[in-house]
Formats: sequence, C-alpha cells, structure tokens
Amino acid sequence: MNEITTIDTNNYAAMAKAMGIANEGTSASKKSSTLARLRIHHTPIMGMAEVNGKKVNVEVVEGGQYKLEIPDGPTYYASSARIRPYMQRFMYKRFMMASGNTPNRYVKTVMADTLNIDLKDNDGGFNCGKPAGYIQDFKSLPEKTQDLIKQIKRVRVIFGTVELVDPTDDQGNPVEVDTTPFIWEVDNRDAFKGWGEVFATFAKQKRLPIQHVVDAATEERKLPNGNSFFLPVTTVNLTHIVDIEQSDQELFTDFMSWVQNYNEYIITTYTEKANPHDDDDDIAITDGMIDIEEDEVA
Repeated sequence: MNEITTIDTNNYAAMAKAMGIANEGTSASKKSSTLARLRIHHTPIMGMAEVNGKKVNVEVVEGGQYKLEIPDGPTYYASSARIRPYMQRFMYKRFMMASGNTPNRYVKTVMADTLNIDLKDNDGGFNCGKPAGYIQDFKSLPEKTQDLIKQIKRVRVIFGTVELVDPTDDQGNPVEVDTTPFIWEVDNRDAFKGWGEVFATFAKQKRLPIQHVVDAATEERKLPNGNSFFLPVTTVNLTHIVDIEQSDQELFTDFMSWVQNYNEYIITTYTEKANPHDDDDDIAITDGMIDIEEDEVA
C-alpha cells in the first residue's frame, strides 16, 4: 500500500489523515531505526552531595521532569520541552506480569490513525483482549471482563522532535542536547485527553502539527496514598508557523517507515500466535521496534 510521504501544506485533508489528526475535533456517539523515547519521569533521582563537609543524600533530578532516553546512549532530563509534533498514531497495550519462566512483557497492537477499528496484537488476538465495539454498560459485563478492560490502555503515540529546555544528565549536571526525533507513548488517561485537545486545535484551524511548536511543562497530581504523579501541560502558539524544510520531509518519511516496520512486526507475530502451525517466512525487523519495558504513568 502506498502512503503519502511528502508534506503538502496545501492538501490539508490528505495530510491530516497521514499525520493522524483526520478524526480529531469531530464528535461521535461518542525509520526503520530505533527512536529516542520521550516520557515524564515521576519520581526524583537521588544522589550524593557535600553539605558542610559531609556527604548527604539529595535530589539531583526532581520528579516531574521530561525524560529523553537515547537508544544505547545517555538519558537526559528537563523541566520543560519544546515539542514539534510531526504525526500521531493510536494503539492499545496491556502490561503482563511475569509468570513462571515468562518475564514481564507487553501485549501491543498495531498502530492506526483511529481506535474505531479492531487492531491485531502480538498475542494473536485483537485489541489486547478488549471486546470489539462500544461498551454501553460497563457494569453489566462479567467482573473478569471488567478487570481485563481496566488493564488495557489506550495509547496516543506521538512522533516528532523535541528540544529540552536547560537539560541535565542523571546527576543533575547541565548538558547540551541537540533537537532530537522521538516517539512518546502517551497512555495516561488525562495526558491522552490533553494531547488530544492539542491535535484537535490543529484540526479545527486546518493546520498540520508539523507547522507548530508545543511548549510543554508538567503539573503535579496527588494520589490517595500521598505519592505524586505528573501530567503534561501544553501551550500552542498558533500565530507562529514553522517553515517546512527538506530535512522535515525526510524525517516524516522516516517516521512513516518506522510505523510500517513496527506494524509488520506486530502482524507477523499475530499470525504466528493465531496460526502456530503455519510456517510463514519471517520478516526482518530492525532491532528496537518493540519496547517491552514497563512505561510510566504518562
């Protein structure tokens, strides 16, 4: 299937679908290479510092920082970031606790530009086990089904570039970090909704995400047990339109290829699990397409 890989600001409808915002702002009854991963780090990082001649344990990185994990490289932190979104996709995922000799793992679906369809997953099923269609009365479902659905997260997958503001390393030391292409799996319910409002704003204005920069900070939320987590706080400046250059065209193509390779991997695994006796040819997938580490709250 041929997909659009050239950015055309004069063809909003086609580009909105390619960038995953065609369904935003509408009411309903409701690279083939590894990418840096962006997320919010919710807990402080502790380290040793000398105070009055004594070594004491102190926070070297505060909680609520944006965390940029470079594949096979360092991790950087910043309290705010300037994000230029190129596109978004949607998926489901479910964390599976270790059992016997089976380690912790994620069940993940393919990525699509909408969640209003059934999505194949890498466990040989659909939607990570979530029943198809709109559930009108959740409480009427069997308790086991309710528990399963609660384990499955909607994920808004954002691809773009990020510039960390006053970044540090994991010891709190100031560092210089270039603007970096990233993937961010936003799975917290409130964060999912907040970023949805950002993309809906672009859709209502008939603007492409890549034409704007989103300033992102975080805000703290308290849990009943006294712990905290953090949500993204975003600001969009619609008056400043970013010019699109050839490098943007190339990176957008890379993002589209990344999604295609990821989906090919999931579909291949789906086929192997759904038809375990079939001897299908393997599809070569670049290492790093699937991140099975447990993601954080947002």
